Amino acid sequence: MNQKKQYSGKELYSNLFSPIRIGNIRLKNRIIAAPTSPSMITTEGHMTQEMTAYLEEKALGGAAVVTYGEAIVHSATGQSHAKQLQLDAFGVRTSLVNTTRAIHNAGAYANIQLSHGGKYGGISSIGGEVASAKTAYGPSEEVSDKGEVIQEMPKELIYEIIESYQKGARLCKDCGFDMVQVHAAHGWLFSQFLSPVQNRRNDEFGGSLENRARFLMLALDAVREGVGPGFPIEIRLSGDDFSLSGLSQKDCVEVAVMIDSKVDLINVSCGNHEDSDLFCRTHPSAFFPRGCNVYLAAEIKKHVKTPVACVGGLNDPAQMESIIASGQADLVEVARALLADPNLPKKALAGNAEDITPCLRCYECFGETIKGESVKCTVNPVMGQQMAAKLPEKAPEWKKRILIAGGGPAGMEAAIVAAERGHTVALVEKSEKLGGNLHAAGASFFKKDIIDFCNVMQKRVEKAGVNIVLNTEVTPEYIRDFNPEALFVAIGSREIVPPVKGIDLPLVVMAADAELHPEKLGKRIVIIGGGLVGCEAGVSFGKEGKEIKIVEMKADLISDYNFFYKGALLPELKKYAEVYLKTTVKEITPEGVVCENQEGCFVLEADTVVCAAGYKAPYDAVDRLCETVDEYYIVGDCRNAGQIYQAVSTAYYAAKSV
Repeated sequence: MNQKKQYSGKELYSNLFSPIRIGNIRLKNRIIAAPTSPSMITTEGHMTQEMTAYLEEKALGGAAVVTYGEAIVHSATGQSHAKQLQLDAFGVRTSLVNTTRAIHNAGAYANIQLSHGGKYGGISSIGGEVASAKTAYGPSEEVSDKGEVIQEMPKELIYEIIESYQKGARLCKDCGFDMVQVHAAHGWLFSQFLSPVQNRRNDEFGGSLENRARFLMLALDAVREGVGPGFPIEIRLSGDDFSLSGLSQKDCVEVAVMIDSKVDLINVSCGNHEDSDLFCRTHPSAFFPRGCNVYLAAEIKKHVKTPVACVGGLNDPAQMESIIASGQADLVEVARALLADPNLPKKALAGNAEDITPCLRCYECFGETIKGESVKCTVNPVMGQQMAAKLPEKAPEWKKRILIAGGGPAGMEAAIVAAERGHTVALVEKSEKLGGNLHAAGASFFKKDIIDFCNVMQKRVEKAGVNIVLNTEVTPEYIRDFNPEALFVAIGSREIVPPVKGIDLPLVVMAADAELHPEKLGKRIVIIGGGLVGCEAGVSFGKEGKEIKIVEMKADLISDYNFFYKGALLPELKKYAEVYLKTTVKEITPEGVVCENQEGCFVLEADTVVCAAGYKAPYDAVDRLCETVDEYYIVGDCRNAGQIYQAVSTAYYAAKSV
């Protein structure tokens, strides 16, 4: 009788789960938690307990190495974001020691990225404004697009910063880190010096590529002096800057060859964090295929002896296995996917990849670092709240008979959590399948991640033993007959139908219906509403060859969504749509849409008018359902219409309380 292997993933992904030696450490697999740096840092530049718990969870999830990103080695000149870890801050060691101990105790090696913002240490950056009194130092004098003056970095300061790399690396080793990573990509200090456009110096740090790389080479030597022989040094390099002001792919290969003997691992990324047009390539958006940057690592690997790691939107263990098996890279580094599901490595190892929660590449994690100086994830309600999750969970006082009205993301999440807590759960959905608005939201060609998430949730509901009832609407009468001990109202939201004359004409299609049934659409489409739904619809329909016009009352598009996703979506929208801002819809006629703005009235001819005016919670229906029971919970869009994050999060924590 054949015994089932404990870790079937070792057979499925034999290369991904093979060990590898990097310097003096032996990694148990080829998965590194890529450097991330949420703003959970004190104003003194120390790690908070929340940050430590955030990193610890990645180690618990099975990554071989967990990397903290952007630790500033010279805070007087290099702090590029509003709050960053400062390796030269007084008293910083305690928080670092606590962090490395937590990572080690959870089964992973601890890595830390040594960084300096270069000129962004004194001018505004995506990460937040910095004090205007600071002096910005770059390779050469320049004036930013915002009129900020950047000074040429003096040689004395260059050597002072080199020394800070040595001191910072030594401090990290003393505090228990097993590796250090030198950040030489994404438009920061060394990237700026490597640039033939930004670096116009006439001394030994400018001119030829060899001279422009001198600062980096000396810093790497200093780091080696700080950590000693055998200690692993990783470097993050670009494989292509994708910019006329940066390095070409050929140049990046040359730099990799230069540093080949000085490091133990080369992490190949690309682009520029501070260039809005390139940010979405550095951190690939949903408009790029997963693994779009792997070829850059594969090219560098052809020219170096040092092991090479790739990064960029990786989420699927099968793809990771293929990358390593085909020799494109020796390791994979994963960032956002481990926010969506920190247990990705463990699930893959157990042969349970179908239960991995997919990253939606929505940039809510990035957005929260600025908005709330924390971190969150659309599909992982625990992300950013790991400290609270470490507390012992209070068991239910008794196992209840629970009815959940609505099978969208909130209803599914509530059902899964409540069932896992031992309750008897019935999930009742009025349509023929679970998922709710996820189906419309995921219908666009670039939103497959949402459909994948929906499928994962559906499987979890089934696995949890939930009683699923479809094609049935929960009414007050249904609730009285069911007689639940607790009710979850998760009936979703309603699309807003604006009070516009002609809104009931045959050429008008609601946005969700349009996404699900594109066959209803004509060639010329006018979309009423320039919010998230309207703009995503514009890209989706435009890609199919439709002529798109968007009418929006406000002065800008997608005013209620995070800056980073807007930066990915709006350039795509420009390819397909003509936009009318500060414009109101006066009437819809069989010929099209009558509009008015400061230039007067005009008609946009249309074969189809798509109404994307937003959603509203059906408070009247919610109140009628809640009045039938003593214990109820309102979750998801029917609580307050929002994004997937609000639906999943409200449902998760409500169900945890029952």
